[in-house]
Amino acid sequence: MKIFAESASTFIAGRPDAASRQLAWTGFERAGLPQVSDEVWRYAPLGELDLDRFAVTAAPIAAADSDFASELCRRAGLVVRVIDGFCEVVNSEIEGVSVEIDGSSTSLSGEALSARYESDTFSLLNAALAPATTVIRIAAGTLVAKPIVVLNVTHGSSSFPRTQIDLGRGANATVVEYFEGGADALVVPLSEYQIGENAALQLITYQRLAPSAWHVARTTGFLGRDARLRQAVIGMGGHYNRSRNDAEMLGLGSENELRTTFLGSGSQVHDFRTHQMHIAGRSHSTLLSKGAVADDSRSVYTGLIEIEKGAKRTDARQTNHNLLLSPTAHADSVPNLDIRENDVMCAHASSVGPLDELQRWYIESRGVSRNEAERLMIQGFFNEMLVTLPLELAELVEADVTSVLASVRIVTP
Repeated sequence: MKIFAESASTFIAGRPDAASRQLAWTGFERAGLPQVSDEVWRYAPLGELDLDRFAVTAAPIAAADSDFASELCRRAGLVVRVIDGFCEVVNSEIEGVSVEIDGSSTSLSGEALSARYESDTFSLLNAALAPATTVIRIAAGTLVAKPIVVLNVTHGSSSFPRTQIDLGRGANATVVEYFEGGADALVVPLSEYQIGENAALQLITYQRLAPSAWHVARTTGFLGRDARLRQAVIGMGGHYNRSRNDAEMLGLGSENELRTTFLGSGSQVHDFRTHQMHIAGRSHSTLLSKGAVADDSRSVYTGLIEIEKGAKRTDARQTNHNLLLSPTAHADSVPNLDIRENDVMCAHASSVGPLDELQRWYIESRGVSRNEAERLMIQGFFNEMLVTLPLELAELVEADVTSVLASVRIVTP
């Protein structure tokens, strides 16, 4: 790890908050990279990860936007550009919305990032190596009509973007975090969302990194009283794509709806982890994770619903469905419940299997070819995940997912 460590030390030494960054880096060095013997990493291809293939990017590398990124930005009300983790200065023209570049290393929970994520190796890397925090503040009572797009592009060999979104009381907004680029790169985003009392955030995270990228992301939502977080996480790119999505229901009546989806091909590994933490009573969480794996790709879903003592009348559910599009593809599903209160409703379910032969026969009996029938079935499988997107984005994302699907080789019985 000598090359990576030297570039990290040089980067940290040149930052004004070097002391707090060094604390996070020391925590990373103490913990080291995780091992497959660790339960939370048992399915990850960590033997292929060599940090010395990467170096910490000292300055952003400029390049033209992709066609998809350009079209996404055209449909946005505000675009925040983050290149190799460095945020460009944005002067928002939307009343009640401000974008700041914060040099501190503080979580929205009020703790230092190095303390908040002390048990998470890659989040400690972000705490040490993110150039700064991109903070989007939405004032109380503000209704943002068009989506805010955070365009994250990686051109260097590593990127550590950090985003915080803070919604005041009664605010309502839609935010899209989009990731692209990252050829042969390590991309480690860390995002936090503070949703105030009676505020609502619709959040779409769309990851379309290069197939050679290593992507290890973590998000955390902090929900106040009667707050609502609608979150969609879509993973298409990356050699290894790991996304951990947490939500903490801190206020009475808070509600989290999380939908995650992915499409794996080649030798990709999609690794999704979710944690819905119910601390306040009458809170709700609904989780639906659906994905498909083809060729030799693999997927992992590990979900935890945790209900604290005193969180009465909580309603929490998680569902995971996986499609196998090849006899050599593989999917693991591990739903978990940890309940410390009696007066609650909880449920979990999971399934792994190929396309339904009876459904395919029915479609073929209507004059549709087998190949087209299979693709229609897969599109229908994903449709449940895409219909919840805002109208400005649904058509664009659906067309992109369809184009990816067209290149996937389907081998079924």
